[in-house]
Amino acid sequence: MPQHIAIYVRVSSKKQDTKSQEPDLKQWVTAFAGGVLVKWYRDQQSGKTMNRPGWNRLEAAVDAGKVSAVVVWRLDRLGRTASGLTALFDKLVTRRINLVSIKDGVDLSTPAGRLIANVLASVAAYENEVRAERIIAGQAVAKAAGKTWGGSVKGRQLKVTDEQIATIRRMQQEGANKTAMARATGLSRPTVYAVLHAYA
Repeated sequence: MPQHIAIYVRVSSKKQDTKSQEPDLKQWVTAFAGGVLVKWYRDQQSGKTMNRPGWNRLEAAVDAGKVSAVVVWRLDRLGRTASGLTALFDKLVTRRINLVSIKDGVDLSTPAGRLIANVLASVAAYENEVRAERIIAGQAVAKAAGKTWGGSVKGRQLKVTDEQIATIRRMQQEGANKTAMARATGLSRPTVYAVLHAYA
């Protein structure tokens, strides 16, 4: 049965494009495909689930024994849950299908590559959880400050960085007053109060 190299490209929404990924992937094909048939699979969908149209077609080809290697720009293009990525790695290794992640320097054909892949899968999952927590925290801060999500201008969200939050909490522990916290972080006093309330 003839096999092909599967090139998988994913962006999270229709507002994004794949221009940042494709040049590196095309260079890889030119340098390493070695005349093997190459097929491109694409998705415009979140990486929170592995149930995506393009990925489902690719996985069906994997299960049918039609794929010799899966190549991605970066591991987080495959997905952002550690459990989903680890299960995928195990499946590919069992079926003797290589996985190459260009930006991460991952190659599942080597023990070191498999180790790195699993570590990066955990990191990707962690970053996704942190991102979700930041969104929730930002919404809580906006609500506590008496603002609707979107801020004073339509489409603009209230932005409080992790560094500002950390500074406020540290200064609170040191007994600093709200005016000093606002001056140190460049935030308004109401926002400082909102941060303290959200993280109380």
